[in-house]
Amino acid sequence: MRTQSGQRNSLTDVAGVLVGHHHVLDRDATPGNGAATGCTVVRLPGGATAAVDVRGGGPGTRETDVLDPSNSVRHAHAILLTGGSAYGLAAADGVMRLLEEQGEGVPMDPADPTRVVPIVPGAVIFDLPVGDWGIRPTAEFGYRAAAAAGVDFERGSVGAGVGARAGSIKGGIGSASVVLGEGPAAGVTVAALVVANPVGSVFDPRTGLPWGAGTDGPEFFGLRCAAPEVLARANALAVKGTVLNTTIGVVATDAALDPVSLRRMATTAHDGLARAVRPAHSPLDGDTLFAVSTGALRPETGPLPAAFPPDLIVLDAVCTAAAVCVERAIVDAIRRATPVAGIPSYGELFGDRCGSGSGIAE
Repeated sequence: MRTQSGQRNSLTDVAGVLVGHHHVLDRDATPGNGAATGCTVVRLPGGATAAVDVRGGGPGTRETDVLDPSNSVRHAHAILLTGGSAYGLAAADGVMRLLEEQGEGVPMDPADPTRVVPIVPGAVIFDLPVGDWGIRPTAEFGYRAAAAAGVDFERGSVGAGVGARAGSIKGGIGSASVVLGEGPAAGVTVAALVVANPVGSVFDPRTGLPWGAGTDGPEFFGLRCAAPEVLARANALAVKGTVLNTTIGVVATDAALDPVSLRRMATTAHDGLARAVRPAHSPLDGDTLFAVSTGALRPETGPLPAAFPPDLIVLDAVCTAAAVCVERAIVDAIRRATPVAGIPSYGELFGDRCGSGSGIAE
């Protein structure tokens, strides 16, 4: 599949998708003390068709049933990704408040356009032990993150990624995008934003390379194998001890897909998660991926047998790209993460992002 990265190599390369963060972080935070949590909001002005696939054994979610393709509501107006475990779902109330103020939502009264109900599905990660257990996202967090949403946003230890931990190292927020370059789906953009907080490992203990570099190869990311002494130090880190974890995220496309096709896109996107995290979808994770379509492009796919959906060829290309974007986004998340509460980052252990540093073998 011939592709190139989008202009920003981020979720917002899908036109009409915006991202905003709000977090609190004390630089001297330690496990059990100080603030280290936040949330991230993916805004979908005007609404976008949406679906979800929950694969982990311990999910914390909101409004996922409404996205079942057999149910009536087909659109979401924002998606909340948040820290704070189940407490953090309170941030969705603030997102709804902001959207209501701006008239965004399902219109419920033809005579009064202010009467809307915003649809805001959400998912959480478990980050409570990273700082003070009692400091977690509130409705005000969600309001501020939604208000801050734009096409440019930070990655790494920000928003919902502030308290994220990816196995033995610091997790965070990452993103990636591709523009399809051939076939019926040529010109379609596919992108992902992921909060990496798995119990599983995100790097190969034999090389130090991220598992998620496997499909594209380490050269794509400018990475090389770690020096033996650096690898030994990384492998000696304590295994993540919390019993709840979770990787959550959003995959998006501008190709017009219905809820059934989007559900397949979300399902296939989990392949990228499984390639970048080992193990994935464990009983200790709540892995959840949302899929959204802005519907801006309607590619022509040509005649197909009546037994097949008309968007099948485009859907196949979009699904393949979604898995690649999730894989790349997880690599992006751990490489951009910075240490928080004593949790070491990938860059701190293995060297800088260009692949040339004290942690890289020559």
